[in-house]
Amino acid sequence: MAEDVLLSLEPKTLWKYFNEIRKIPRCSKQEEKAAQYVYDTAKKLGYEAVMDHVKNVVVKVPASPGYEDHPPVCLQAHVDMVCEKNSDVEHDFTKDPIQVRIDGEYVKAVGTTLGADNGIGVASLLALLEEEKSFLHPPLELLFTVDEETGMTGAFELKGDFLKARRLINVDSEEEGTIYIGCAGGGDTEIYLPYKKVPAFGKGLSVKVHGLKGGHSGVDIHLGRANAIKLLARALYRLSQEQKVGLSCIFGGNKRNAIPREAEALITVENSEKAMEVLKQCEEEFRIEYEGKEDTVLIEVKDAEVKEVMDVGEKVIWLLMALPHGVLAMNAYIEGLVDTSTNLAVISTTMERVEIFQNSRSSIVSALEDTRRVVEASGRLAGAVVEQKGSYPSWRPNVKSPLLAIAKNSYKEMFGVEPKVMAIHAGLETAVIGSKFPGMDMISVGPTVNFPHSPDERVHIGSVEKFYRYLKELLQKL
Repeated sequence: MAEDVLLSLEPKTLWKYFNEIRKIPRCSKQEEKAAQYVYDTAKKLGYEAVMDHVKNVVVKVPASPGYEDHPPVCLQAHVDMVCEKNSDVEHDFTKDPIQVRIDGEYVKAVGTTLGADNGIGVASLLALLEEEKSFLHPPLELLFTVDEETGMTGAFELKGDFLKARRLINVDSEEEGTIYIGCAGGGDTEIYLPYKKVPAFGKGLSVKVHGLKGGHSGVDIHLGRANAIKLLARALYRLSQEQKVGLSCIFGGNKRNAIPREAEALITVENSEKAMEVLKQCEEEFRIEYEGKEDTVLIEVKDAEVKEVMDVGEKVIWLLMALPHGVLAMNAYIEGLVDTSTNLAVISTTMERVEIFQNSRSSIVSALEDTRRVVEASGRLAGAVVEQKGSYPSWRPNVKSPLLAIAKNSYKEMFGVEPKVMAIHAGLETAVIGSKFPGMDMISVGPTVNFPHSPDERVHIGSVEKFYRYLKELLQKL
């Protein structure tokens, strides 16, 4: 059983809580039960807990004897998770527990996201709470935020009196041995293209791109993986150069911060045999193009009944071809760090319009805004309605941070090596929290989590134990 598997791992208290968390529905914007579980657990353990108007929870932990005069420290995690599954997996995220298994040195889910992002962080804070009398520490505020994955709603809704600490350790980064001190800002663009239905012509086909790895649109964007929506657009554009193509509907992706793994369209063509030949050729070209980056690229074509098509089908294909995706600029000073990127994340078709969602990121404000303008201009050229809501800020690195200095020294003393100090091309709540609480000294640490936001997500078991020991030791130095 999955429960027996997790409860055999070390540290036992942490995995005990992760085992409970995996049973609780906590997709973004549906994480109320997870927040309530955190609140109830804190109360059950005898600690003061406060829940705010959006279900953020803060737990107050008194200092250990002799540490009463130390400045307080906030430890922060988010309770929601990205809910993704493979198309052939039956799983209802609103009620089904995450099924887990051991795969060598890793814990993985069975065909779904694992929720180690940020369930391991939540479990680590609850374990610290249960065990806090076994180690020395300053006054603690354990902050559990909601809806990090789809807008950082919890962080944005924090009120100025919710926290007293001005030192914060975020536990939502995903590389053990690395201390993060900065992150990218970001913003979404929504594109709406109205259409009318007209009678279909020719032969109806379903064209589906699948088999891709996907991944986090920030952490994994530099890997150059394929975007299913872009590949589908390329295939349809190529097909339209050979013969007339009608577009009935199109769908792809389902999370703004995940690289789309699958995309599908219902189309009509004049000559289905030639269409099959072109699409087969596209599949072979895509496989060669993404060799070493994708294990497989599949274009599945089936007969379909199509009675109507869009009057703007050609515009939709052109727009998808024009919209940028991927890395746009690398950092000149930090090797391997992406400065600016954009992710063509989601496309869907309603009864009245095609809806496209794009997420852009950058550590540079002007570059972020320029990228969003390019996306906006592409949509307007197609005659679409474009909406852009407010962006979230970046977290500017502070290499002279006192908290960072203590964190680095503690790691070296424990493990005999210097930790890496990095910034990350993803949005962390630290950026928002720092803007809400001026003067907050912040770092982000965590265990090794690979391929978050995809069904390939996994957490390295040994890194969890190492991270948890380090967290305890670091608190004793503060």
